[in-house]
Amino acid sequence: MMAIIGMFFQDGLTGSAWGDWALYTGSPLRAFENELGVQPPAGFWDPAGFTADGSAADFARRRATEIKHGRVAMLAAMGYITPQLIGPQGPFPGYLSPSTGLKYADIPNGLGALSKVPLAGWGQMFLYCAYVEISQDQTIPGSPASRGEFGFKLLTSSDPAERQKKLAAEIANGRLAMMAIIGMFFQDGLTGSAWGDWALYTGSPLRAFESELGVQAPLGFWDPLGLSSDGDVSSFKRRRSVEIKHGRICMMATMGYITPEVAGKWPGYLSKSEGLKFADVPNGLAAISKVPGLGWLQIASWFAFCEIQQGYDEDAKTEPGNVGWKPPLLTSADPETRKRRLNAEIANGRLAMMAIIGMFFQDGLTGSAWGDWALYTDSPLRAFENELGAQAPFGFWDPAGMCADGDVEAFKRRRATELKHGRVAMYAAIGYITPEFYRWPGDCSPSKALAFKDIPNGLAAISKVPGAGWVQIFLFIGCIEKAVFVHDPTRAPGDFANGGVLGVPNGSTMPLGEARTRKLNSEIANGRLAMMAIIGMFYQDGLTGSAWGDWALYTDSPLR
Repeated sequence: MMAIIGMFFQDGLTGSAWGDWALYTGSPLRAFENELGVQPPAGFWDPAGFTADGSAADFARRRATEIKHGRVAMLAAMGYITPQLIGPQGPFPGYLSPSTGLKYADIPNGLGALSKVPLAGWGQMFLYCAYVEISQDQTIPGSPASRGEFGFKLLTSSDPAERQKKLAAEIANGRLAMMAIIGMFFQDGLTGSAWGDWALYTGSPLRAFESELGVQAPLGFWDPLGLSSDGDVSSFKRRRSVEIKHGRICMMATMGYITPEVAGKWPGYLSKSEGLKFADVPNGLAAISKVPGLGWLQIASWFAFCEIQQGYDEDAKTEPGNVGWKPPLLTSADPETRKRRLNAEIANGRLAMMAIIGMFFQDGLTGSAWGDWALYTDSPLRAFENELGAQAPFGFWDPAGMCADGDVEAFKRRRATELKHGRVAMYAAIGYITPEFYRWPGDCSPSKALAFKDIPNGLAAISKVPGAGWVQIFLFIGCIEKAVFVHDPTRAPGDFANGGVLGVPNGSTMPLGEARTRKLNSEIANGRLAMMAIIGMFYQDGLTGSAWGDWALYTDSPLR
Protein backbone atom coordinates (compact mmCIF):
# COMPACT_ATOMS: atom_id res chain seq x y z
CA MET A 1 0.00 0.00 0.00
CA MET A 2 2.83 2.38 0.86
CA ALA A 3 4.72 1.35 -2.28
CA ILE A 4 1.84 1.78 -4.74
CA ILE A 5 0.94 5.24 -3.41
CA GLY A 6 4.61 6.21 -3.82
CA MET A 7 4.59 4.84 -7.36
CA PHE A 8 1.44 6.85 -8.21
CA PHE A 9 3.15 10.04 -6.98
CA GLN A 10 6.36 9.23 -8.84
CA ASP A 11 4.48 8.48 -12.09
CA GLY A 12 2.18 11.50 -11.83
CA LEU A 13 4.94 14.00 -10.99
CA THR A 14 7.75 12.73 -13.22
CA GLY A 15 5.64 11.54 -16.17
CA SER A 16 7.09 8.04 -16.03
CA ALA A 17 5.99 4.93 -14.16
CA TRP A 18 9.57 4.24 -13.12
CA GLY A 19 10.60 7.84 -13.57
CA ASP A 20 13.63 9.71 -12.29
CA TRP A 21 12.74 12.42 -9.76
CA ALA A 22 15.08 14.73 -11.67
CA LEU A 23 12.29 14.84 -14.28
CA TYR A 24 9.96 16.55 -11.80
CA THR A 25 10.76 20.01 -13.13
CA GLY A 26 7.32 21.42 -12.38
CA SER A 27 8.01 21.67 -8.65
CA PRO A 28 8.27 25.30 -7.48
CA LEU A 29 10.85 24.07 -4.96
CA ARG A 30 13.02 22.79 -7.82
CA ALA A 31 12.53 25.64 -10.29
CA PHE A 32 15.85 27.26 -9.38
CA GLU A 33 18.01 24.42 -8.09
CA ASN A 34 20.18 24.42 -11.19
CA GLU A 35 20.83 28.17 -11.03
CA LEU A 36 24.18 29.76 -10.23
CA GLY A 37 24.73 29.95 -6.48
CA VAL A 38 23.25 26.51 -5.78
CA GLN A 39 26.31 24.96 -4.18
CA PRO A 40 27.17 22.34 -1.57
CA PRO A 41 26.68 21.87 1.28
CA ALA A 42 23.39 23.79 1.47
CA GLY A 43 22.29 23.24 -2.15
CA PHE A 44 19.39 25.50 -3.07
CA TRP A 45 18.95 27.18 0.31
CA ASP A 46 15.80 29.21 0.83
CA PRO A 47 14.83 28.84 4.51
CA ALA A 48 12.36 31.76 4.37
CA GLY A 49 10.56 30.25 1.35
CA PHE A 50 10.92 33.36 -0.86
CA THR A 51 10.90 31.26 -4.04
CA ALA A 52 8.18 28.81 -3.00
CA ASP A 53 5.75 30.48 -5.46
CA GLY A 54 8.06 29.55 -8.36
CA SER A 55 8.05 33.07 -9.83
CA ALA A 56 11.03 33.25 -12.21
CA ALA A 57 10.80 37.05 -12.42
CA ASP A 58 11.00 37.48 -8.66
CA PHE A 59 13.87 35.01 -8.46
CA ALA A 60 15.82 36.81 -11.22
CA ARG A 61 15.31 40.19 -9.52
CA ARG A 62 16.48 38.86 -6.15
CA ARG A 63 19.50 37.10 -7.71
CA ALA A 64 20.56 40.29 -9.53
CA THR A 65 20.23 42.22 -6.26
CA GLU A 66 22.28 39.60 -4.42
CA ILE A 67 25.04 39.76 -7.04
CA LYS A 68 25.18 43.58 -6.83
CA HIS A 69 25.31 43.51 -3.03
CA GLY A 70 28.04 40.89 -3.17
CA ARG A 71 30.15 42.93 -5.61
CA VAL A 72 29.80 46.10 -3.52
CA ALA A 73 30.63 44.14 -0.37
CA MET A 74 33.75 42.60 -1.96
CA LEU A 75 35.01 46.07 -2.98
CA ALA A 76 34.21 47.43 0.50
CA ALA A 77 35.95 44.55 2.25
CA MET A 78 39.04 45.08 0.08
CA GLY A 79 38.84 48.78 0.92
CA TYR A 80 39.02 47.88 4.61
CA ILE A 81 41.84 45.36 4.24
CA THR A 82 44.21 46.97 1.68
CA PRO A 83 45.24 50.10 3.67
CA GLN A 84 46.09 47.86 6.63
CA LEU A 85 48.58 45.94 4.46
CA ILE A 86 50.22 48.62 2.29
CA GLY A 87 50.03 51.60 4.66
CA PRO A 88 47.62 54.52 5.11
CA GLN A 89 48.77 56.24 1.91
CA GLY A 90 48.14 53.16 -0.16
CA PRO A 91 49.18 53.09 -3.80
CA PHE A 92 48.14 56.73 -4.29
CA PRO A 93 50.56 59.43 -3.16
CA GLY A 94 49.61 63.06 -3.16
CA TYR A 95 46.18 64.65 -2.93
CA LEU A 96 42.73 63.12 -3.12
CA SER A 97 41.23 66.61 -3.28
CA PRO A 98 43.76 69.43 -3.96
CA SER A 99 41.03 72.07 -3.64
CA THR A 100 40.33 71.02 -0.04
CA GLY A 101 43.98 70.14 0.75
CA LEU A 102 43.00 66.51 1.42
CA LYS A 103 45.77 63.95 0.98
CA TYR A 104 45.26 60.19 0.70
CA ALA A 105 47.46 59.80 3.76
CA ASP A 106 45.01 61.93 5.81
CA ILE A 107 42.04 59.61 5.22
CA PRO A 108 41.43 57.18 8.09
CA ASN A 109 40.59 53.60 7.28
CA GLY A 110 37.11 52.23 7.74
CA LEU A 111 34.00 54.12 8.77
CA GLY A 112 36.09 57.10 9.82
CA ALA A 113 36.77 57.78 6.11
CA LEU A 114 33.14 58.86 5.65
CA SER A 115 33.85 62.05 7.59
CA LYS A 116 36.58 63.03 5.09
CA VAL A 117 34.63 62.65 1.82
CA PRO A 118 34.05 66.11 0.29
CA LEU A 119 30.66 67.00 -1.10
CA ALA A 120 31.89 66.62 -4.69
CA GLY A 121 33.02 63.11 -3.81
CA TRP A 122 29.51 62.13 -2.71
CA GLY A 123 28.23 63.56 -6.03
CA GLN A 124 30.71 61.45 -8.00
CA MET A 125 29.68 58.29 -6.12
CA PHE A 126 26.00 58.96 -6.72
CA LEU A 127 26.52 59.56 -10.45
CA TYR A 128 28.66 56.41 -10.81
CA CYS A 129 26.02 54.24 -9.08
CA ALA A 130 23.33 55.72 -11.35
CA TYR A 131 25.44 54.98 -14.45
CA VAL A 132 25.98 51.35 -13.43
CA GLU A 133 22.26 50.89 -12.77
CA ILE A 134 20.94 52.61 -15.90
CA SER A 135 23.56 51.53 -18.45
CA GLN A 136 21.80 48.18 -18.93
CA ASP A 137 18.21 47.12 -18.35
CA GLN A 138 18.09 44.30 -15.79
CA THR A 139 14.34 43.94 -15.86
CA ILE A 140 14.32 41.84 -19.06
CA PRO A 141 14.03 38.16 -17.95
CA GLY A 142 16.84 36.01 -19.33
CA SER A 143 18.98 38.94 -20.47
CA PRO A 144 22.71 39.00 -19.55
CA ALA A 145 22.11 42.05 -17.35
CA SER A 146 19.42 40.18 -15.38
CA ARG A 147 22.09 37.61 -14.53
CA GLY A 148 24.56 40.26 -13.42
CA GLU A 149 26.52 40.23 -16.71
CA PHE A 150 27.41 43.81 -17.60
CA GLY A 151 29.93 43.17 -20.35
CA PHE A 152 32.94 43.16 -18.00
CA LYS A 153 34.72 39.97 -19.02
CA LEU A 154 37.05 39.39 -16.07
CA LEU A 155 35.04 36.40 -14.84
CA THR A 156 34.06 34.85 -18.17
CA SER A 157 35.65 32.15 -20.28
CA SER A 158 35.10 30.55 -23.68
CA ASP A 159 34.72 27.22 -21.87
CA PRO A 160 31.08 27.03 -20.56
CA ALA A 161 32.01 24.80 -17.62
CA GLU A 162 34.88 27.09 -16.59
CA ARG A 163 32.64 30.14 -16.97
CA GLN A 164 29.95 28.50 -14.79
CA LYS A 165 32.52 27.72 -12.10
CA LYS A 166 33.87 31.28 -12.05
CA LEU A 167 30.45 32.90 -11.86
CA ALA A 168 29.42 30.51 -9.06
CA ALA A 169 32.62 31.44 -7.23
CA GLU A 170 31.76 35.13 -7.60
CA ILE A 171 28.38 34.59 -5.93
CA ALA A 172 29.97 32.58 -3.11
CA ASN A 173 32.66 35.22 -2.56
CA GLY A 174 30.02 37.94 -2.61
CA ARG A 175 28.05 36.16 0.10
CA LEU A 176 31.17 35.80 2.21
CA ALA A 177 32.02 39.48 1.66
CA MET A 178 28.53 40.59 2.75
CA MET A 179 29.02 38.75 6.04
CA ALA A 180 32.57 40.07 6.36
CA ILE A 181 31.81 43.74 5.76
CA ILE A 182 28.96 43.71 8.28
CA GLY A 183 31.37 42.24 10.83
CA MET A 184 33.92 44.92 9.97
CA PHE A 185 31.31 47.66 10.41
CA PHE A 186 30.50 46.33 13.89
CA GLN A 187 34.16 45.96 14.80
CA ASP A 188 34.95 49.45 13.54
CA GLY A 189 31.96 51.10 15.17
CA LEU A 190 32.45 49.43 18.56
CA THR A 191 36.26 49.48 18.84
CA GLY A 192 36.92 52.80 17.08
CA SER A 193 39.31 51.18 14.61
CA ALA A 194 38.71 49.63 11.17
CA TRP A 195 40.97 46.71 12.02
CA GLY A 196 40.49 47.18 15.74
CA ASP A 197 41.14 44.83 18.61
CA TRP A 198 37.96 43.91 20.50
CA ALA A 199 39.85 44.67 23.68
CA LEU A 200 39.40 48.33 22.66
CA TYR A 201 35.62 48.00 23.04
CA THR A 202 35.70 49.56 26.47
CA GLY A 203 32.29 51.14 26.07
CA SER A 204 30.54 47.81 26.53
CA PRO A 205 28.65 47.72 29.84
CA LEU A 206 29.39 43.98 29.92
CA ARG A 207 33.14 44.69 29.84
CA ALA A 208 33.24 47.74 32.10
CA PHE A 209 34.30 45.73 35.14
CA GLU A 210 35.95 42.60 33.75
CA SER A 211 39.41 43.76 34.82
CA GLU A 212 38.34 44.52 38.38
CA LEU A 213 39.48 42.64 41.46
CA GLY A 214 37.32 39.58 42.09
CA VAL A 215 37.07 38.68 38.41
CA GLN A 216 38.60 35.23 38.63
CA ALA A 217 38.55 31.91 36.79
CA PRO A 218 36.53 29.88 36.11
CA LEU A 219 33.55 32.28 36.05
CA GLY A 220 35.33 35.50 35.11
CA PHE A 221 33.10 38.53 35.63
CA TRP A 222 30.01 36.76 36.93
CA ASP A 223 26.85 38.84 37.06
CA PRO A 224 23.92 36.49 36.33
CA LEU A 225 21.32 39.05 37.45
CA GLY A 226 22.77 41.77 35.22
CA LEU A 227 23.19 44.22 38.11
CA SER A 228 26.14 45.84 36.34
CA SER A 229 24.74 45.76 32.80
CA ASP A 230 24.06 49.52 32.92
CA GLY A 231 27.81 50.13 33.26
CA ASP A 232 27.31 52.49 36.22
CA VAL A 233 30.77 52.67 37.83
CA SER A 234 29.50 54.26 41.05
CA SER A 235 26.92 51.53 41.60
CA PHE A 236 29.50 48.85 40.86
CA LYS A 237 31.98 50.32 43.34
CA ARG A 238 29.32 50.61 46.01
CA ARG A 239 28.28 46.98 45.57
CA ARG A 240 31.88 45.80 45.53
CA SER A 241 32.57 47.77 48.73
CA VAL A 242 29.56 46.17 50.40
CA GLU A 243 30.66 42.72 49.23
CA ILE A 244 34.17 43.19 50.65
CA LYS A 245 32.78 44.39 54.00
CA HIS A 246 30.38 41.45 54.22
CA GLY A 247 33.19 39.08 53.32
CA ARG A 248 35.46 40.48 56.03
CA ILE A 249 32.75 40.23 58.68
CA CYS A 250 31.95 36.68 57.59
CA MET A 251 35.62 35.64 57.74
CA MET A 252 35.78 36.96 61.31
CA ALA A 253 32.47 35.26 62.19
CA THR A 254 33.56 31.95 60.68
CA MET A 255 36.79 32.05 62.66
CA GLY A 256 34.71 32.87 65.73
CA TYR A 257 32.73 29.70 65.18
CA ILE A 258 35.73 27.47 64.50
CA THR A 259 38.38 28.72 66.97
CA PRO A 260 36.61 27.86 70.26
CA GLU A 261 36.01 24.35 68.94
CA VAL A 262 39.72 23.88 68.21
CA ALA A 263 41.71 26.10 70.60
CA GLY A 264 39.32 26.39 73.50
CA LYS A 265 38.27 29.66 75.18
CA TRP A 266 40.01 32.57 76.87
CA PRO A 267 40.60 32.21 80.62
CA GLY A 268 39.11 34.69 83.09
CA TYR A 269 36.12 37.00 82.81
CA LEU A 270 34.42 38.46 79.78
CA SER A 271 32.39 40.78 82.05
CA LYS A 272 33.53 40.89 85.68
CA SER A 273 30.61 43.09 86.71
CA GLU A 274 28.21 40.51 85.30
CA GLY A 275 30.22 37.60 86.66
CA LEU A 276 30.41 36.26 83.12
CA LYS A 277 33.44 34.12 82.27
CA PHE A 278 34.58 33.28 78.74
CA ALA A 279 34.11 29.63 79.64
CA ASP A 280 30.41 30.32 80.32
CA VAL A 281 29.74 31.72 76.83
CA PRO A 282 28.37 29.02 74.51
CA ASN A 283 29.74 28.79 71.00
CA GLY A 284 27.67 29.88 68.02
CA LEU A 285 24.29 31.61 67.96
CA ALA A 286 23.63 30.85 71.63
CA ALA A 287 26.42 33.29 72.55
CA ILE A 288 24.11 36.17 71.54
CA SER A 289 22.01 35.52 74.65
CA LYS A 290 25.06 36.11 76.86
CA VAL A 291 26.11 39.52 75.49
CA PRO A 292 25.44 42.21 78.16
CA GLY A 293 23.89 45.53 77.19
CA LEU A 294 27.24 47.29 77.43
CA GLY A 295 28.67 44.72 75.04
CA TRP A 296 26.08 45.55 72.40
CA LEU A 297 26.95 49.23 72.83
CA GLN A 298 30.64 48.46 72.30
CA ILE A 299 29.85 46.48 69.15
CA ALA A 300 27.67 49.26 67.71
CA SER A 301 30.30 51.89 68.54
CA TRP A 302 33.02 49.82 66.84
CA PHE A 303 30.91 49.48 63.69
CA ALA A 304 30.24 53.22 63.66
CA PHE A 305 33.94 54.00 64.11
CA CYS A 306 34.92 51.70 61.21
CA GLU A 307 32.32 53.27 58.91
CA ILE A 308 32.76 56.93 59.85
CA GLN A 309 36.49 57.33 60.53
CA GLN A 310 37.27 57.04 56.80
CA GLY A 311 34.11 58.86 55.75
CA TYR A 312 30.92 56.82 55.27
CA ASP A 313 31.08 54.95 51.98
CA GLU A 314 34.20 56.88 51.03
CA ASP A 315 36.00 53.72 49.95
CA ALA A 316 33.22 53.02 47.44
CA LYS A 317 34.09 56.28 45.67
CA THR A 318 37.81 55.53 45.40
CA GLU A 319 39.05 51.95 45.82
CA PRO A 320 36.42 49.57 47.23
CA GLY A 321 37.56 48.01 50.49
CA ASN A 322 40.48 50.38 50.98
CA VAL A 323 39.91 51.96 54.43
CA GLY A 324 43.56 52.84 54.99
CA TRP A 325 44.50 49.75 56.99
CA LYS A 326 47.52 48.01 55.54
CA PRO A 327 47.75 44.50 57.00
CA PRO A 328 51.08 42.97 55.96
CA LEU A 329 49.50 39.82 54.52
CA LEU A 330 47.29 41.81 52.13
CA THR A 331 49.66 44.49 50.89
CA SER A 332 52.93 44.46 48.99
CA ALA A 333 55.19 46.81 47.09
CA ASP A 334 54.86 44.49 44.09
CA PRO A 335 51.63 45.36 42.20
CA GLU A 336 51.10 41.78 40.99
CA THR A 337 51.54 40.33 44.48
CA ARG A 338 49.18 42.95 45.93
CA LYS A 339 46.54 42.23 43.28
CA ARG A 340 46.81 38.49 43.86
CA ARG A 341 46.42 38.92 47.63
CA LEU A 342 43.46 41.27 47.34
CA ASN A 343 41.82 38.87 44.89
CA ALA A 344 42.37 36.08 47.41
CA GLU A 345 40.70 38.20 50.10
CA ILE A 346 37.59 38.67 47.98
CA ALA A 347 37.47 34.95 47.13
CA ASN A 348 37.90 33.97 50.79
CA GLY A 349 35.23 36.46 51.80
CA ARG A 350 32.78 34.92 49.33
CA LEU A 351 33.57 31.48 50.67
CA ALA A 352 33.13 32.73 54.24
CA MET A 353 29.70 34.23 53.41
CA MET A 354 28.56 30.83 52.21
CA ALA A 355 30.19 29.10 55.20
CA ILE A 356 28.72 31.30 57.91
CA ILE A 357 25.20 30.97 56.51
CA GLY A 358 25.66 27.19 56.56
CA MET A 359 26.90 27.40 60.16
CA PHE A 360 23.88 29.50 61.16
CA PHE A 361 21.56 26.88 59.69
CA GLN A 362 23.48 24.03 61.27
CA ASP A 363 23.50 25.80 64.64
CA GLY A 364 19.85 26.82 64.52
CA LEU A 365 18.58 23.41 63.45
CA THR A 366 20.85 21.12 65.47
CA GLY A 367 21.17 23.29 68.59
CA SER A 368 24.97 23.21 68.41
CA ALA A 369 27.46 25.56 66.71
CA TRP A 370 29.45 22.60 65.45
CA GLY A 371 26.51 20.27 65.66
CA ASP A 372 25.89 16.92 64.05
CA TRP A 373 22.97 16.97 61.60
CA ALA A 374 21.78 13.79 63.27
CA LEU A 375 20.69 16.08 66.13
CA TYR A 376 18.15 17.78 63.84
CA THR A 377 15.36 15.57 65.07
CA ASP A 378 12.66 18.22 64.62
CA SER A 379 12.81 18.02 60.84
CA PRO A 380 9.51 16.66 59.49
CA LEU A 381 11.59 15.01 56.75
CA ARG A 382 13.60 13.14 59.37
CA ALA A 383 10.85 12.38 61.86
CA PHE A 384 10.29 8.87 60.52
CA GLU A 385 13.56 7.93 58.79
CA ASN A 386 14.53 5.52 61.57
CA GLU A 387 11.16 3.80 61.53
CA LEU A 388 10.59 0.26 60.37
CA GLY A 389 10.16 0.13 56.60
CA ALA A 390 12.85 2.75 55.86
CA GLN A 391 15.07 0.44 53.85
CA ALA A 392 17.64 0.63 51.09
CA PRO A 393 17.69 1.62 48.31
CA PHE A 394 15.05 4.30 48.91
CA GLY A 395 15.41 4.90 52.64
CA PHE A 396 12.36 6.76 53.92
CA TRP A 397 10.42 7.08 50.67
CA ASP A 398 7.54 9.53 50.66
CA PRO A 399 7.30 10.99 47.13
CA ALA A 400 3.80 12.40 47.72
CA GLY A 401 4.97 14.23 50.86
CA MET A 402 2.30 12.63 53.07
CA CYS A 403 4.57 12.91 56.13
CA ALA A 404 6.00 16.36 55.40
CA ASP A 405 3.93 17.87 58.21
CA GLY A 406 5.69 15.61 60.74
CA ASP A 407 2.38 14.49 62.27
CA VAL A 408 3.34 11.38 64.28
CA GLU A 409 -0.25 10.20 64.81
CA ALA A 410 -1.04 10.43 61.10
CA PHE A 411 2.16 8.51 60.30
CA LYS A 412 1.32 5.76 62.80
CA ARG A 413 -2.19 5.42 61.41
CA ARG A 414 -0.90 5.12 57.84
CA ARG A 415 1.80 2.66 58.87
CA ALA A 416 -0.77 0.49 60.73
CA THR A 417 -2.99 0.56 57.63
CA GLU A 418 -0.05 -0.41 55.42
CA LEU A 419 0.81 -3.33 57.69
CA LYS A 420 -2.78 -4.61 57.65
CA HIS A 421 -3.01 -4.33 53.88
CA GLY A 422 0.33 -6.08 53.53
CA ARG A 423 -0.71 -8.95 55.83
CA VAL A 424 -4.03 -9.43 54.02
CA ALA A 425 -2.24 -9.27 50.63
CA MET A 426 0.27 -11.91 51.75
CA TYR A 427 -2.59 -14.25 52.72
CA ALA A 428 -4.39 -13.48 49.45
CA ALA A 429 -1.29 -14.10 47.32
CA ILE A 430 -0.71 -17.42 49.07
CA GLY A 431 -4.41 -18.17 48.55
CA TYR A 432 -3.96 -17.70 44.80
CA ILE A 433 -0.82 -19.82 44.56
CA THR A 434 -1.52 -22.78 46.94
CA PRO A 435 -4.62 -24.24 45.18
CA GLU A 436 -2.58 -24.52 42.00
CA PHE A 437 -0.52 -27.16 43.89
CA TYR A 438 -2.87 -28.60 46.55
CA ARG A 439 -6.55 -28.52 47.70
CA TRP A 440 -8.27 -29.76 50.84
CA PRO A 441 -10.19 -33.01 50.51
CA GLY A 442 -13.89 -33.23 51.44
CA ASP A 443 -16.66 -30.61 51.59
CA CYS A 444 -16.34 -26.86 52.15
CA SER A 445 -20.12 -26.71 52.79
CA PRO A 446 -21.87 -30.12 53.37
CA SER A 447 -25.31 -28.45 53.41
CA LYS A 448 -24.63 -27.04 49.95
CA ALA A 449 -22.79 -30.20 48.83
CA LEU A 450 -19.89 -27.90 47.92
CA ALA A 451 -16.59 -29.77 47.80
CA PHE A 452 -13.27 -27.94 48.01
CA LYS A 453 -12.31 -29.37 44.64
CA ASP A 454 -15.38 -27.70 43.05
CA ILE A 455 -14.26 -24.21 44.05
CA PRO A 456 -12.41 -22.46 41.25
CA ASN A 457 -9.20 -20.68 42.05
CA GLY A 458 -8.97 -16.89 42.07
CA LEU A 459 -11.74 -14.35 41.66
CA ALA A 460 -14.21 -16.96 40.43
CA ALA A 461 -14.21 -18.48 43.95
CA ILE A 462 -16.23 -15.44 45.13
CA SER A 463 -19.25 -16.74 43.17
CA LYS A 464 -19.16 -19.99 45.19
CA VAL A 465 -19.16 -18.47 48.69
CA PRO A 466 -22.56 -19.17 50.34
CA GLY A 467 -24.36 -16.48 52.34
CA ALA A 468 -23.31 -18.01 55.67
CA GLY A 469 -19.72 -17.91 54.43
CA TRP A 470 -19.88 -14.13 53.93
CA VAL A 471 -21.26 -13.77 57.45
CA GLN A 472 -18.38 -15.84 58.83
CA ILE A 473 -15.84 -13.73 56.93
CA PHE A 474 -17.38 -10.48 58.18
CA LEU A 475 -17.48 -11.70 61.80
CA PHE A 476 -13.89 -12.96 61.60
CA ILE A 477 -12.66 -9.55 60.36
CA GLY A 478 -14.62 -7.80 63.13
CA CYS A 479 -13.11 -10.14 65.73
CA ILE A 480 -9.58 -9.46 64.45
CA GLU A 481 -10.13 -5.66 64.48
CA LYS A 482 -12.04 -5.27 67.74
CA ALA A 483 -10.93 -8.16 69.96
CA VAL A 484 -7.69 -9.85 68.89
CA PHE A 485 -5.46 -7.21 67.33
CA VAL A 486 -6.53 -3.93 68.95
CA HIS A 487 -4.44 -0.88 68.15
CA ASP A 488 -2.70 0.66 71.16
CA PRO A 489 -1.57 4.30 70.54
CA THR A 490 1.31 3.82 73.00
CA ARG A 491 2.77 0.96 70.97
CA ALA A 492 4.37 0.76 67.55
CA PRO A 493 2.14 0.40 64.49
CA GLY A 494 1.25 -3.25 63.95
CA ASP A 495 2.13 -4.16 67.56
CA PHE A 496 -1.21 -5.25 69.05
CA ALA A 497 -0.18 -5.74 72.69
CA ASN A 498 -0.08 -9.54 72.70
CA GLY A 499 -3.43 -10.03 71.09
CA GLY A 500 -5.77 -7.65 72.91
CA VAL A 501 -8.51 -9.08 75.14
CA LEU A 502 -8.00 -12.66 73.90
CA GLY A 503 -4.29 -12.63 74.71
CA VAL A 504 -3.24 -14.15 71.38
CA PRO A 505 0.52 -13.64 71.00
CA ASN A 506 1.96 -12.02 67.88
CA GLY A 507 5.36 -11.40 66.29
CA SER A 508 6.23 -8.36 68.40
CA THR A 509 6.75 -10.63 71.43
CA MET A 510 10.24 -11.36 70.07
CA PRO A 511 12.96 -9.88 72.30
CA LEU A 512 14.24 -6.44 71.30
CA GLY A 513 17.32 -6.44 69.14
CA GLU A 514 18.68 -6.49 65.61
CA ALA A 515 17.03 -9.81 64.74
CA ARG A 516 13.56 -8.51 65.69
CA THR A 517 14.06 -5.31 63.70
CA ARG A 518 15.25 -7.28 60.68
CA LYS A 519 12.27 -9.66 60.79
CA LEU A 520 9.70 -6.88 61.23
CA ASN A 521 11.33 -4.95 58.37
CA SER A 522 11.08 -8.10 56.27
CA GLU A 523 7.37 -8.34 57.06
CA ILE A 524 6.78 -4.80 55.78
CA ALA A 525 8.85 -5.42 52.64
CA ASN A 526 7.06 -8.72 51.94
CA GLY A 527 3.70 -7.03 52.52
CA ARG A 528 4.53 -4.33 50.00
CA LEU A 529 5.57 -6.96 47.47
CA ALA A 530 2.38 -8.94 48.15
CA MET A 531 0.19 -5.84 47.59
CA MET A 532 1.78 -5.40 44.17
CA ALA A 533 1.52 -9.13 43.47
CA ILE A 534 -2.14 -9.54 44.38
CA ILE A 535 -3.19 -6.57 42.26
CA GLY A 536 -1.32 -8.13 39.34
CA MET A 537 -3.07 -11.46 40.00
CA PHE A 538 -6.48 -9.76 40.08
CA TYR A 539 -5.80 -8.19 36.67
CA GLN A 540 -4.48 -11.44 35.22
CA ASP A 541 -7.46 -13.39 36.56
CA GLY A 542 -10.06 -10.84 35.50
CA LEU A 543 -8.73 -10.41 31.98
CA THR A 544 -7.68 -13.96 31.11
CA GLY A 545 -10.47 -15.79 32.98
CA SER A 546 -7.98 -17.86 34.94
CA ALA A 547 -6.32 -17.23 38.30
CA TRP A 548 -2.99 -18.46 36.98
CA GLY A 549 -3.92 -17.76 33.37
CA ASP A 550 -1.86 -17.18 30.29
CA TRP A 551 -2.15 -13.64 28.91
CA ALA A 552 -2.69 -15.19 25.48
CA LEU A 553 -6.19 -16.04 26.77
CA TYR A 554 -7.08 -12.33 26.97
CA THR A 555 -8.94 -12.46 23.66
CA ASP A 556 -11.46 -9.73 24.56
CA SER A 557 -8.82 -7.01 24.45
CA PRO A 558 -9.78 -4.39 21.83
CA LEU A 559 -6.03 -4.02 21.22
CA ARG A 560 -5.87 -7.73 20.25
